[in-house]
Amino acid sequence: MNEEHFAYKVRQHLNRGLQELSPETLERLAAARQEALSCQKQTASQSVLATAGSFVQYHYDNLRIKQVLTALALFLCVIFSTYWMAERDVDELGAIDSALLADDLPIGAFTDKGFDAWLKRGSSD
Repeated sequence: MNEEHFAYKVRQHLNRGLQELSPETLERLAAARQEALSCQKQTASQSVLATAGSFVQYHYDNLRIKQVLTALALFLCVIFSTYWMAERDVDELGAIDSALLADDLPIGAFTDKGFDAWLKRGSSD
């Protein structure tokens, strides 16, 4: 017996049992059904210009103010940290350039293989 045939047999059995119920039981079942339907969520109508518009509106309607503020705070932290790190790198490079320009090194020293080690040793002081 396949699933469709089984479902058909169950439906037939339930329909036959429905004829044997008393009228007061049928009234109670109808009242319970109406109460269950009244508790069911109602679909909200929304304006849809296109599929993408519906997607954006759905996600916009479901946002909470705390979520928006949290995302904004996170975004500002990322922007601030990026700016701060870039500023720190610029200051560090400026200090190295100033040290190079103020020093009395010949031009050949800049192409020397040990120059990088000298820069690292000089910046750690």
